[in-house]
Amino acid sequence: MAGETATALEAKSFDEPDEKRRPPNTVVDVVHVGGTTLARLTFERGWRWSETVKTVVHTDSCQVNHVGICTSGTLTVEMDDGTRTTVSGGHAYAIPPGHDAWVEGDETFVGYEILSAAAYAKPE
Repeated sequence: MAGETATALEAKSFDEPDEKRRPPNTVVDVVHVGGTTLARLTFERGWRWSETVKTVVHTDSCQVNHVGICTSGTLTVEMDDGTRTTVSGGHAYAIPPGHDAWVEGDETFVGYEILSAAAYAKPE
C-alpha cells in the first residue's frame, strides 16, 4: 500500500493540542500523530477569512490547500474567479488556494483538516 505508514500506536486529543493558533474569531487546534499534522478549525458565526485570518497571514486571499471534513455548521467558499460552494456538516471537502470563506447562519463551523494543518493561520 502506497502512502504514509504509522509506526507507533498513538492517540491525542484536540482538547489538549500540541499547538494553538488564535487569529481573531478563529480557533485552530493542531495535533501531531503518526508523523501527520491534523487540525480542528472552529469558526464562530460572523467569521470571514478576509476579516480574520488575513490579518495574520497578509495575503489577498487564502493561499492554502484544504482537505477536510465538516462536522457542524456551514461554510461558503468563494474562489478568486467567483465560483462558490457551500460546505455543511457531514461533507468532505477540497479547496484549492485562492479563496475567501465565511460562516453562514448562526451555527459554529467545525472542520477537521489534514492537508492544510501544518500551515493554516500561522502568522508569517
